[in-house]
Order: sequence, then structure tokens, then C-alpha cells
Amino acid sequence: MKNKAKLKDIIEEMEMQFDGYRSFIKIGTGEVFSVAEDDLIDAEDEKPIDDELQDWQIENVEIANEIVENFEDYKELPSKYEIDEYKMMKDFCLTVKDEKIQNILLITLAGKGALRRFKDAVIELNIEMDWYSYRDKRYKELAIAWCQNNDIEYID
Repeated sequence: MKNKAKLKDIIEEMEMQFDGYRSFIKIGTGEVFSVAEDDLIDAEDEKPIDDELQDWQIENVEIANEIVENFEDYKELPSKYEIDEYKMMKDFCLTVKDEKIQNILLITLAGKGALRRFKDAVIELNIEMDWYSYRDKRYKELAIAWCQNNDIEYID
């Protein structure tokens, strides 16, 4: 019997992605893993585990080896580029009823440094809770849609 994935774990992993890492879910257990791309490459090349690695590093390499050896047992979560939090922020701006605030937010999203300016603006405009509520809802919708599209059973 397959264990159901915890939606909370999937959402947390989707929110906390870093360059150079990929995220997977083990289909049979519902466990979520983040793995360094370098470890996956080493696993594909069957590179032996370095004796001088820390315990946590060895564990990460072993997880990468497991994923490569049993790839059919895993599904890769959407990357941060597929999720596109910038688009999420722009969509949020369009939900803001106050036209003046909406325009301020849209202006913050133009050019380099947009993410920082946007986050500073939602705090300054006292709509931080609205933004995070919207963001949480969108991540949950994305996670549910991803699970459904990949035949992953989940619990809320």
C-alpha cells in the first residue's frame, strides 16, 4: 500500500528551492527530497563516495544514488522556474482593489531588484498578510494540481 504524500511537505519544498538543487517525491512513501545536481551527476557517473565527506553529505549522496538507481520510483517536483513566483506576484497585484496601491505594486515589479522592492512595498503598504495569504493559496493550488497530474495521492 502506498503512503500518501503530505501536501504541506510538497508545498514547503516548492517554496524553498535553490539553484543547483532538484526536488523529488518518492512515490511509494510520499517522502520529499532535495538533492544537489552535482550529487545526481556523480551518482549517474557511478562516482564512489568520498571517505572525507561529513555524515550529512554522505546521506545526501546516498539519496542521490537511490534516486538515480530507482528513478521510476520518484517524480520530480516542479522547479522554481516552472512555479514562477514573479508571475504570482504580478497576478496578486491585479487582485488589489485600490488602484493606487495596485499601480505602486506593479511599478515595483519592473526591472532588476523587483522581488525585494515588491516585498518591501507589501510591508510598507500594510498588505503583507494579504500577499502571503494569496501566495499560500496559490502554492497549495499548484501542489494539488501537480499531484493530480502525476497520480500522487496526498493528504492535506
